[in-house]
Amino acid sequence: MSSAVNPLRDAQDRRLPRIAGPSGLVIFGVTGDLSRKKLMPAVYDLANRGLLPPGFSLVGFARRDWEHEDFAQVVHDAVKEHARTPFREEVWHQLAEGMRFVPGVFDDDEAFATLKATIQELDKSRGTGGNFAFYLSVPPKFFPTVVSQLERHGLHQGEGESWRRAVIEKPFGHDLASAQELNQVVHGVFRASEVFRIDHYLGKETVQNILALRFANTMFEPLWNRSYVDHVQITMAEDIGIGGRAGYYDGIGSARDVIQNHLLQLLALTAMEEPTSFDAKALVTEKLKVLNAVRLPADLSRHTVRGQYGAGWQGGRKVPGYLDEEGIDPNSKTDTYAAIRLEIDNRRWAGVPFYLRTGKRLGRRVTEIAVVFQRAPHSPFGATDTPELGQNALVIRVQPDEGVTIRFGSKVPGTQMEIRDVTMDFAYGESFTESSPEAYERLILDVLLGDANLFPRHQEVERSWEILDPIEEHWSRHGRPEQYPAGTWGPAAADEMLAREGRSWRRP
Repeated sequence: MSSAVNPLRDAQDRRLPRIAGPSGLVIFGVTGDLSRKKLMPAVYDLANRGLLPPGFSLVGFARRDWEHEDFAQVVHDAVKEHARTPFREEVWHQLAEGMRFVPGVFDDDEAFATLKATIQELDKSRGTGGNFAFYLSVPPKFFPTVVSQLERHGLHQGEGESWRRAVIEKPFGHDLASAQELNQVVHGVFRASEVFRIDHYLGKETVQNILALRFANTMFEPLWNRSYVDHVQITMAEDIGIGGRAGYYDGIGSARDVIQNHLLQLLALTAMEEPTSFDAKALVTEKLKVLNAVRLPADLSRHTVRGQYGAGWQGGRKVPGYLDEEGIDPNSKTDTYAAIRLEIDNRRWAGVPFYLRTGKRLGRRVTEIAVVFQRAPHSPFGATDTPELGQNALVIRVQPDEGVTIRFGSKVPGTQMEIRDVTMDFAYGESFTESSPEAYERLILDVLLGDANLFPRHQEVERSWEILDPIEEHWSRHGRPEQYPAGTWGPAAADEMLAREGRSWRRP
């Protein structure tokens, strides 16, 4: 038998690192917090792990009177402070050689002409091959201007085999109409395959592990349906307030900021059918089927809750309420907490409620998906044997303490038949020697590779707004958000919403 290596098989070996080809990244809004804390450190970490080409180039565009060296120093400081991997001088110097800065505002034709000349210079000096991704780390109101400028100056199309891609940060609109308008603008310049909408939650290892957990194992999928699942809770809780984001957050609120994108994406991954493959088209097909099957409750007053944090204690210190935060209108009705009950109208999930909640100034920072199973149909044990026995649950911890917990009943050692809940726990930090890449590392690399698996398509975005818009309209017509003290787990109405159905929220 021949021992020759199959080069095709090896080329497709998923264990081998995926390395980007010749390319560069242009960041609009490069002076913002997202760029400083996430994007620039992620670029360095990719370079440090050997996943970027030697000639990779980074171009910053902003209204600053900087030279190239000033920009390089800004990146250096951001990397030193926020990078996940150790700082290495040789990696930094190679990366810094490809850094350029273009000063200007978004409607400045001269600045975009300079940007075009800068990209052409990098093609020659760094061998980027005309391959550039444009990262719009700017408020959505500037998207049309930036995109039209890229088209006007011929930056949206590469020559020959080279590519150009647009990367868009959320929010993707503030309702269905604005999302459709935004999609029309972007797709008027870039093809659908060239548009990458960033939902950083989809770049997290634990979110991707939902698919591995369900479809690479035989022990879970047979139970993953209405015959065994009682309900599903999807939670994203933050222990911080709005910080300095009053200008962005007020008028947006927690439901638009988190449920419309992050939580509905988590719902889709949790509930979807097995895709035929893991390419982008197959994944989107199955996620869209689930989102199209989502049904709102008939009584939105009973099955949706919005809240607003008041003053309270958090982390041992007194914190102000939302209406007392700097820059917030004292009459604001913006929600800082939102909880909704949804159902999925298909054969697998009919009658199983999905409870989604998110909020600021809650008890702790945690994101998790809890699949709570039905109680055993018959118990041979006496009531006094199982007073502390709850329902079986499988909990996927997205952040922090990434991993999976399974809760089940076990006999307490002793002569009596006493059963109580115990847990089995899988933790990423204990099972793997390499720490998980930061979400933006994975997503930026995928953009450079043209891999769209982890990026929502415009159909998903628009369907998510179709789900949320009626809830937002209902809230706008019915009073103010209910107040809840900072440091608690939200308004009492949210607990009552589940209690009416004999259920309760998990306290992570």
